Amino acid sequence: MVKHRYSFFLGCVIPNRLPQIEAATRLIAPKLDIELVEMKGASCCPAPGVIKSFDKDTWLSITARNLAIAEENGLDILVLCNGCYGTLIAGVHDLKDPVTLKRINKILKGTGHQFQGRITAKHLVEVLYNDIGKEAIEETVVNPIDARFAIHIGCHLLKPSDIRPWGVVEDFTLVDELVETLGGTIVDYKLKDMCCGAGGGLRSAELEVSLDMVREKLEAMKQAKIDAMVNVCNFCHLQFDLGQMQANKHFGTDYQIPVLYYTQLLGLAQGFTPKQMGLDKHYISVAPFLEKIGMSV
Repeated sequence: MVKHRYSFFLGCVIPNRLPQIEAATRLIAPKLDIELVEMKGASCCPAPGVIKSFDKDTWLSITARNLAIAEENGLDILVLCNGCYGTLIAGVHDLKDPVTLKRINKILKGTGHQFQGRITAKHLVEVLYNDIGKEAIEETVVNPIDARFAIHIGCHLLKPSDIRPWGVVEDFTLVDELVETLGGTIVDYKLKDMCCGAGGGLRSAELEVSLDMVREKLEAMKQAKIDAMVNVCNFCHLQFDLGQMQANKHFGTDYQIPVLYYTQLLGLAQGFTPKQMGLDKHYISVAPFLEKIGMSV
C-alpha cells in the first residue's frame, strides 16, 4: 500500500538533458512506498535568478500555474532541482499574501487554473529525510556503498533561509546523513559550501568564469581523495559532469571525479544495476567508482 503520494515536478533540465535522474528516481520510489503522480501540462518553474529579475509577476504567474496543477492533484510537489525548489517554495511564500494571490489568480484566469494555497513544494531531501526517514531508507539497502564521498549541497536548497524548513544553514547535514545511511563515508573538503558556478545565468553568460568555479571545487575534492561526489540538484549535476569535461578541455586539467545524483546512489544500494541508474550515460566515467564498490557498468 502506497503511504506517500506527491505531484512529481520534473522542470526543464531533467527531461531534456538528464533523463537518467528521472529514471533513477522513478525506480527507487516504490521501494520507499512513494507514488509519483504526473503533473499534466506543467512547464518550466521558471528559473529563480532569471525571469524573476526582469518581471516578477510573469515569474510568479508561471510559478502559480505549476502550483495549481499540483494542487488539482491534491498533492504536495516533490521536486529534484534546487532551482525549481527555490522558485516553487518562494511562490508558495509570496502567494500567502491575499492581495498578491488575487492579482496573480486574475492573470491565471485565462489558463483555466487558480491557486488556492492548499499545497506546498518539497525538495527530494525533505521528502526522504522528514517524510520517509533514514530508518525506512536503510531497510531498503541490500548493497551498502562503502566509499568516500564529497557532498555538494547547492545554493537554492538552503537560501534564502527564512523561507526554508532547514533552520540554521551552517548546521545543515541532511544530505550527509542520507549518504551515510547507505554506508558511505563523508569527506569534508575546502569550499564545500561554495556555489558550483552554474546558476543565475552564469553558465550561459560567462562560461569561462563558471568553469573556473567548478574547477576550484573539483580541485578541492581531488585533494580530499574521494571516490565520487554526490549532489541533490540536476543543474549542479550537469555542471560537475559536463562542466568537468569542459573544464578539463579549457584549463588543460584531467579531473576524473565520478558524479552521482543521490537517487542514483540510493538505487545502487537498493540493488539496481548501474545501467538502470543511467550511470553509463554520464560524461565523466563512473567506472573507477563502480570498481571500488565491486560493480561494473
